[in-house]
Parts: sequence; structure tokens; C-alpha cells
Amino acid sequence: MSVAVDRLVEVVRLLREHCLWTAALTHASLVEYLVEESYELVEAIEDGQPDEELRGELADVLLQVVLHSEIARERGAFDLDAVAEALTAKMVRRNRHVFTADGGLQPSFPATVEEIIASWDAAKREERLERAAATERDDVLPALAAAEGALEGLPRHLPALALADKALGRAERRRALDAGEPAAAGEPAGALPAGVGEFASEDELGELLLDVVRAARDRGLDPERALRAAVRRLAV
Repeated sequence: MSVAVDRLVEVVRLLREHCLWTAALTHASLVEYLVEESYELVEAIEDGQPDEELRGELADVLLQVVLHSEIARERGAFDLDAVAEALTAKMVRRNRHVFTADGGLQPSFPATVEEIIASWDAAKREERLERAAATERDDVLPALAAAEGALEGLPRHLPALALADKALGRAERRRALDAGEPAAAGEPAGALPAGVGEFASEDELGELLLDVVRAARDRGLDPERALRAAVRRLAV
């Protein structure tokens, strides 16, 4: 690690030792702060805030990573170095269009995004097959397909719209790969179901979604829960 990161880890460690509030933090109690800091970072990016503000929000998210790593170190599980090593190995393993198995650079690189996506998806499928015998996690949705090449599970705690978008995207790529063709970007938009308003921009789409939420509220329905349930039905 760099001098700055080493000092950050030391400061957090000292806080855990000498600050009663920090010492009482657990993985579970930190979740609300992780969610809050992540949304504040998103807000800084989407609002185009100055670099100083962006740096501060990134620092707040980094603090969450360091705190979780320190808590894990205290119970003998792993530390921040191990987190960085795992991430490096994952990036090398999944980006085999750039890296060789030993971490060196490939002699050439894909010329299209479609090739990159196909390579990434293939790497993830191989990882999933290697973990097939492991105990099934209870914090992921069932894979969207039950066949050998089933898609990797999706986190249940994603907001419903993000969850639906990812689930549909993975399903589309799965169908393209099963057909022996890379997933293509910019394909013609699918037809809208009867009765659904037309939209041609994100502003129009936002208004349409707002209308759906308003209608759901009027009927006493929970739109978040309804969409999450619909995504789960994709696995059936």
C-alpha cells in the first residue's frame, strides 16, 4: 500500500482501539452508512459537483471499505491488503481480453465492445461453474436460467429498477451466447406492451415511471415489491 493508505489504515485501527463509538461498529451496523455514503457519491457525480467534493465523497466510501476490513482483521479473517489482492486477481481473471493468466498483457486486444462483453461473460460463467458445488448464498436471487450456463445470481438488495435492468440485460446476453453470437449493442428497441405510454427520452421515461408509481399508490400497491417479485419470476 502507499504511505497515505497505510496511514489511513493506522488511523482507523487506532480509532477502533481508543474510540468507544468506533469500537462498537460492526459489519451489520455499518450497512446504513455504506448505503448513505454510496448515494452521496452518486449525487456528487450526477450533480457535477467540483472535484474537491467528489474526492471527499470517494473518501467517505473508502472509509467504509477500510472499516469493514479492519473489523475482519480483528477476527482473523482478512485485512485491506487481502481485499486489494482479491480484487486484483478478479480483475485479471475476468479481463482476460487484456491480461494473460499470470497477469501479463495479451499480445493483442479486442477491437469491439461486443468481443469484450463476450469474453467477460465467458469468464464469469467459468467462475460460476467452479463454484457450483459451494453452498448457495442466501443473499442472491436464483439464476435466471437453470441450465448449465445459468447466469450468476443478482444481489437481492439492489433497488428494484436496477435489479430489473441487470436481470433483463443478463438474460439477453445469455440468449445471444446460446445462439453463438456476441451480445450486440444498439439493437432495435422492443415493442412496448399495449397500453404503455410511448417515450423517446429519459425525461419522458421518468414521467412514465412516475405515473406508474402514482397509480400504484392510488391502488394501495407497493411498486418496489411488485417489480422485485416480477424479476424473481424470470427465474421460473
